[in-house]
Amino acid sequence: MSNASPHSASATPLVDANRLRQAGREPGQWLTSGRTFRQQHFSPLKQINRQTVQRLGLAWEYPVNYRGRVQHGLEATPLVVDGLMYTSGPWGTVYALDAATGKEHWRYDPPVDGSWARRICCGVVNRGVALWQRQVFVGTLDGYLVALSADTGKEIWTVDTFVNRDRHYSITSAPWIAGDKVIIGNSGGERGVRGYISAYDVHSGELAWRFYTVPGDPAKGIEHPEMAMAAKTWSADSSWQSGGGGTVWGHMAYDPTLNLLYVGTGNASPYPIWYRSPGGGDNLFLASILAINPDTGRLVWHYQTTPGEIWDYTATQHMVLAEVEIDGQLRQVLMQAPKNGFFYMLDRATGELLSAEPYVRVNWASHIDKATGRPVLTGQGNYQHKPKVVFPGSPGGHNWMPMAMSPDTGLVYIPAIDNPGVYINSPQYQFNPSGFNTGSIQYLPYWPPVPEPFHQLVEGGIKVQEYLKAWDPVNQKLVWQQPLKGGMNGGVLATAGGLVIQGTATGELRFYEANSGAILKTITIGTGIMAAPMSFAIQGEQYIAVMAGYGGAMSRAFPEGAAAYHYQNQGRLLVFKLDGGSVSLPPPVTPLEIPPLPEKWPGFEQADIQQGQALFGQYCVACHGANGQVRSAYPNLYTLQPAIHALFENIVLEGLFSAGGMAAFNDVLSATDVRNIQAYLITEQQKLLQGATLEQLLSPH
Repeated sequence: MSNASPHSASATPLVDANRLRQAGREPGQWLTSGRTFRQQHFSPLKQINRQTVQRLGLAWEYPVNYRGRVQHGLEATPLVVDGLMYTSGPWGTVYALDAATGKEHWRYDPPVDGSWARRICCGVVNRGVALWQRQVFVGTLDGYLVALSADTGKEIWTVDTFVNRDRHYSITSAPWIAGDKVIIGNSGGERGVRGYISAYDVHSGELAWRFYTVPGDPAKGIEHPEMAMAAKTWSADSSWQSGGGGTVWGHMAYDPTLNLLYVGTGNASPYPIWYRSPGGGDNLFLASILAINPDTGRLVWHYQTTPGEIWDYTATQHMVLAEVEIDGQLRQVLMQAPKNGFFYMLDRATGELLSAEPYVRVNWASHIDKATGRPVLTGQGNYQHKPKVVFPGSPGGHNWMPMAMSPDTGLVYIPAIDNPGVYINSPQYQFNPSGFNTGSIQYLPYWPPVPEPFHQLVEGGIKVQEYLKAWDPVNQKLVWQQPLKGGMNGGVLATAGGLVIQGTATGELRFYEANSGAILKTITIGTGIMAAPMSFAIQGEQYIAVMAGYGGAMSRAFPEGAAAYHYQNQGRLLVFKLDGGSVSLPPPVTPLEIPPLPEKWPGFEQADIQQGQALFGQYCVACHGANGQVRSAYPNLYTLQPAIHALFENIVLEGLFSAGGMAAFNDVLSATDVRNIQAYLITEQQKLLQGATLEQLLSPH
C-alpha cells in the first residue's frame, strides 16, 4: 500500500450512512450505482414524464476516452452528489464533472499497462465508482483499489488487491461500501483463477478481511470456516490448479439496517464438473448469493442458484432490495434475475426462497423445487457425451446490465435475452494458465457462424431475441415486453414520471410508458449503449444521463443494420433535459479499402495456412472477429497495410502496440506460429484483392 497527498480539508461528507438511509429526502441526488442502498435504479423525479418527454433534448455531452487508445465499452452508471458527477471509463479512469454543464473538474488516469488487455475475458471495461465521506473509490483493471480525493482527484491511498499476480485476474466491477469497509471483487473466471472478495478500511486502506468464494487445494490449508463447509461439496480430487472460478465481477448490495452485504458469485472454471470436480457435488459457492456480515467477514446465509453449474450461469447480476407484500405479510426481499433464466425472490434477512419462476426460455431445468430451493434438471443441459442445445446460452437470460424496479408500478424491468447455446464437451481439456479454461466448445448466435447441423437441433433455428420485460415479482408473471434487436442492450432506469428508460445496442435511447410498455420517444444516439441511465436534478431542473459506448464482451457483435452500425464507436457521456438541443452523431464509418499486400513475403504451405487459421481462431478472433462476421470494435486484420504486415511479428511477439491494448503473445505463440497466422491473413487478404465478395466487411457500416 502506498499513501499519497491528503485530500481537501473540507469535512462535509459527500455520502455517509445517514445520508444513504435518508436518500428518499433528496430525490435530486444519485448516491450509489442504483441511487439508494435498495439498488432499484428508480428516480423519484417527475419533471420529465409521460406528458413532457417529447420535449427532451441534449443538455451537454462529454467525450470519454483513455489516452487515445482503442475505443472500448462504457458500462458505468454515473453518480451525482451536490452538483458534481463522478463516473468511470475503461481501465479504471475516473471523471469528475460539473453535472449541470459537463465541465471537467478533474480526471484520474490510472497507470495501467496496455498489456493487461491480454489477461481479461470481456474488455477493459469498468462498471463504476463508489463514494464515501469525501473519497471516490475505483478498481483499476490491473488490480488496484484506489481512494481518490473527491475534491481534487489525487490519490489518498492505493492497495494491491490481487493474491496472485501470476494468474490472470483483473478488475472490471465497481467497489462497494458496507459500513466502514470498501469491498472489491475481481474478474477472470474463465482464466483459471479462484474467486474472492476483499474488504478494506475506508480511511486507511488496511485489509480487514478476505472471503474466498470457492475452496483451494486442501493440502494448502483452509483460509476461513466457510471454505471448510464448501470443500465438502467438491471432490477430493478436484482440479485445484484450475482455480475453480466463482469470481465476483458484477454487482453487490448492502442493507445498512440488517448490516448485511449481498454478494453474487460467478461461473465455474472449467465449466464441466466432470473435469472440475469429477465426483460431482454442488461446488459451493459457485453461482450463489452470499449474505456476509461486513464487520467480521463471516457468512450469515447463502443461496446457490445453480448447484454444480456447467453453463457459465453466473449469479453476479444486479440485485434489488425491496419491501413487498406476500400473502398479506410485508417481507424484506432480495430479487435477482441471474443468467440461469429464473427470477428469484429471497427473504433478505434469512435467505429463504420465496419464489422462483422462469423469465425467459429455459430447458436445462423444469422448475425450482420450492421445498429444497434446488432446480429440477431435465437432462437437456448435460453435454458430457453429446452436444446439447441449452436455453439460456452462456450470455444468460440476463447479463450484467442493471434491471430497475418502480415502487409506483411494483414491476421490475429486465433487459432480458432469449438465446440458445450449443455446448460441446472438450475431451482433450487440459488446464492452461494463459488461456481460456472453459473445458467446452460453445456456439452462440451472437458470434457466427454456427455450424449448420446444430441449427436443426433448435426449434425455430438458432437465433437471439432480446426484450425489455416488465415483470411482476410478486405474482411471478410477465406484464409486458418490447422486442429489441440482438447485441446486448443496455441497463434500465425507472422514474416517478411513469417512464422506463433504456439505451440500446442499436444506438438509441428509448422511453417507455411504465405500465403498458408503449414507446413514447426514441432519441438516436448513433453509439451502442450498454450502461444504465440515471437521473438527477440541479436547481429544480431534472436531467437524464447515460454513458454510450459499445464493446467489452460484445466487441464484435455490433447489430447489423442498426444506427450504431453506421457510425464510429466513440464513447460519450450524454446528458438530457427538457427543451435541450439535438444530439450530434459520431463520424460515419467509411467503406473499408483493401490495401495491397507486401511486395515480398515468404511462400506458405497449405499446412502453414491451416495452422494459422486455427491459431487465429484460438487467440485473435475473440477481439478482432472472423472474416465476414459482424463489425468489431478492434482493427480488422484482413485489411492490414503493408507497413503493419512488416511489423507483424514485432506487434504480436514484442508488444509494439501494447499501449493501445494489443499486448505481446510471446508466452503462448512462437515466431513460427505468428508467421503462420500472418500466412492465413495474407491468403485471405489476397482473396479479397482478387474480388471475393464480403459485404459484411466492405460495405459502409
